[in-house]
Amino acid sequence: MTKPFLSDFDLHLLSEGTLDRIYEKLGAHVVRRDGEAGTHFAVWAPAAREVSVVGDFNGWNPDAARMERLGPSGAWAVFIPNIGQGATYKYSILPPDNDRRLEKSDPYAFAAEVSPRNASKVWDLAGHDWGDTDWMARRAGHNRLDAPIAIYEVHLGSWRRVPEQGNRPLSYREAAPLLADHAAEMGFTHVELMPVAEYPLDKSWGYQLTGYYAATSRFGTPQELMFLIDTLHQRGLGVIMDFVPAHFATDPHGLGLFDGTHIYEPADPLRMMIGKWGSYNFDYANLHVVNFLVGNALFWLDRYHIDALRVDGIEAILHLDFGKGEGEWRPNRFGGRENLEAIDFLRKLNDRVHTQFPGVITIAEDPTTHPKVTRPVAEGGLGFDLKWDLGWVHDTLDQVMTLPPPRRKDVHDKLTFRMEYAGKENYLLPLGHDEVVYGKGSLLGKMPGDDWQKFANLRLLLGYMYTIPGKKLLFMGGEFAQWREWNYNGSLDWHLLDDPRHAGLKRWVRDLNTQYRAESALHQGDCDLASGFAWVDADDVAQSVLCFLRKGRASEDVVLVVCNFTATPRKNYRVGVPRGGRWVEVLNGDAPLYGGSGQGNMGSVATAPIPWHGQSKSLNLVLPPLSIIALKPTP
Repeated sequence: MTKPFLSDFDLHLLSEGTLDRIYEKLGAHVVRRDGEAGTHFAVWAPAAREVSVVGDFNGWNPDAARMERLGPSGAWAVFIPNIGQGATYKYSILPPDNDRRLEKSDPYAFAAEVSPRNASKVWDLAGHDWGDTDWMARRAGHNRLDAPIAIYEVHLGSWRRVPEQGNRPLSYREAAPLLADHAAEMGFTHVELMPVAEYPLDKSWGYQLTGYYAATSRFGTPQELMFLIDTLHQRGLGVIMDFVPAHFATDPHGLGLFDGTHIYEPADPLRMMIGKWGSYNFDYANLHVVNFLVGNALFWLDRYHIDALRVDGIEAILHLDFGKGEGEWRPNRFGGRENLEAIDFLRKLNDRVHTQFPGVITIAEDPTTHPKVTRPVAEGGLGFDLKWDLGWVHDTLDQVMTLPPPRRKDVHDKLTFRMEYAGKENYLLPLGHDEVVYGKGSLLGKMPGDDWQKFANLRLLLGYMYTIPGKKLLFMGGEFAQWREWNYNGSLDWHLLDDPRHAGLKRWVRDLNTQYRAESALHQGDCDLASGFAWVDADDVAQSVLCFLRKGRASEDVVLVVCNFTATPRKNYRVGVPRGGRWVEVLNGDAPLYGGSGQGNMGSVATAPIPWHGQSKSLNLVLPPLSIIALKPTP
């Protein structure tokens, strides 16, 4: 007797929402049954009266391949012989209250047709011969909170295109060596891929999904995405994936009203939609939905060797009133705005990820003040490893760096406020894609002054980000000062690197990454402010200067950072330091090779026995205009 593909125990786990590797049982799987090759299909549609598999192999006829209901589990299944790799299909579902059939793509499909077509495809994920054994053995060390983490955020559809072929995007396979070479040359530690699961609308950038388990076919096959990830790993680069459990697309072939009822989205009209995004909420009170999402996270870690998940839209998950006005949302059972079931989901997600894939990290995109986002679940936290510090982005980029330098003294507190809360969470500092869209302009375009000042201001902003505590993220194009706002439907302007100013800024980012990785003082205390950071002087408001120390675990491991947020060079600027001797300049954003004016400290400065800033010794420095300098003591 042939063992059933879905055992009674599988169905029991499915019913209670604890089938973690659910992707091994639901969806389409190429198998042999009683010696016959074919595909086993299984789908969850508890309210359906009838479910069939329709596809190009049976003329899309709902009577040709009816599925069997598997007891009270809500699952349906059928084995169809002689169906294999690449066959297109959907589920034809007869809803409970009418005879109008629904045609739905498979929620657990591993592949899909190229948009705008939307059928699922039978796909076996075997076949890629992974070559990243060394990386996988070492990745936990690369993901530690005391390790350097500098992320290059990439939208594959617009990173680089082929103008000779209709301006098409690069495929996964074409992008692999180019992206790996570029990110490695620039000194980044990780590459973050904006969503690569299947989505219907290019304009959504992948943040409104219809195929959570399918690698988007826009850029090639699942195995070709594996090749891209494998290539990055073999170049020593971690891969972070944008994971989107906050909402999903309303397209009729997707998850909404899947079996004619609300099974993935809440039935409550006040909780069903996120109006500002035009998408469905997930119903986190439904155990199968939680199983679907947790299983999806585990799937990408398992089958695609993803090293970290950046969880999108946490605010929409946490709060019932997200994007809604008075009377448009329903409080929780205690009368509050917190989505209690969603909070439980996030805790379960992080617990499962960290338990089953030690060394993988999770990152929350969360602009709120929700407490303990990066604290362990056992301590009442959500269990994330890192949280985006969007407050820093707003205060530093929007409130300070966009102002003309003479006005920055009026908002000096925006620069210093961050350190008052920075120890409450493990933070990542993101200059991400949201800062360069929707009419906001590019990072370079936001900067005030003439062209020279714009480049100097951008070097200052980037230098400041790389030297204050927190992990780093820079969206593509920022590393060479893209002039134009990001366009998801076109390539970055790589030709700008023919201009020495852009090439100089690229060199600056590369050297920032290099020093950040090389100097343990600049990364070991990113998430431990008590030991990793100390103000020297945060109060020079009149001159818009900040001085601080970054410290490593070893007592001698220290770096002094001085930032001049004005266009006025400061000579004879005295700064107290904790050690005597000569201090070597390891970073100077005004160096000519970066496009600067060449002012600085001739490579090094010796201390003088003059007490300053509470220290017994001090340095007499030249502070270049609109720049940072970083110095470390010689042994």
